[in-house]
Amino acid sequence: MAGKAYALLGPTASGKSALAQKLAERYPVEIVSVDSAQVYRGMDIGTAKPGAAERARVPHHLIDLIDPDARYSTGQFRADALRAIAGILERKRIPLLVGGTMLYYRSLAAGLDELPAADARVRSAINAEAAQRGWPALHAELATIDPQAASRIAPNDAQRIQRALEVFRLTGKPISSLQRGAADRAPFAIQACALLPERSALHASIEKRFDAMLAAGLVEEVKGLRKRYRLSGDMPSMRAVGYRQVWEFLEGECDEATLRARALAATRQLAKRQLTWLRSLPDLIRLGASRPEDAADALHDLLTR
Repeated sequence: MAGKAYALLGPTASGKSALAQKLAERYPVEIVSVDSAQVYRGMDIGTAKPGAAERARVPHHLIDLIDPDARYSTGQFRADALRAIAGILERKRIPLLVGGTMLYYRSLAAGLDELPAADARVRSAINAEAAQRGWPALHAELATIDPQAASRIAPNDAQRIQRALEVFRLTGKPISSLQRGAADRAPFAIQACALLPERSALHASIEKRFDAMLAAGLVEEVKGLRKRYRLSGDMPSMRAVGYRQVWEFLEGECDEATLRARALAATRQLAKRQLTWLRSLPDLIRLGASRPEDAADALHDLLTR
């Protein structure tokens, strides 16, 4: 497969989707979502998923793939993304990867990690320890054996803490060292660009967007999902930022004000981790996010080279 794809990356609430839509008005762009929450059907408000009108104007891929009671791996994303990009290139159009799930992007740009398969016995033991000691305690354990991985994982990110500990217990090696050995890169070039806003501006955008999600009916959306599917709070879909905090609210673990405060704090932490990942990427073109017109002009120059 020959050709070139472009990636528009950035932390949550930095304006990636709006900028991608502007580009699609000027160029034959098709958008490939790089978002681990937008793959779930019915999770629309809390993922800031493009609406029907936007998707009618611009083809979008890798959105609404599975129900929220199912699981979707990085390997599945990579396979689906490769197929989508191949089709876009065959149609002589421009693939534009848009999102902030850095692990998904890395699977395309650097290949899949050479990691062991999941082990139900080890996972069960880790979950039992978490139930007894709490995920922050297991995160502290991870920090002693793999500081690099722990620095990228939040203390309450159960799924990623579990996987990092599982890999260490199965191989005796830190997951970060195995991730550096990835192979099997994408069969096309990828030029990555990123919106890197100032912290104060990003935090203001995060707050404004989450308040808009609440006003649009995020709590009602999760109530509907709970009625329609057999969900639990430890499923990947319900561990997504925003959904996790609404779940806690519906379980009676907090009031509305605490829901909002927890969601904003978790979103800011997510954005911080995303920025750390982005700043480590080689050959990244950095776009100013304070003036969207400047970012649009920079991308225009890139696409017309």
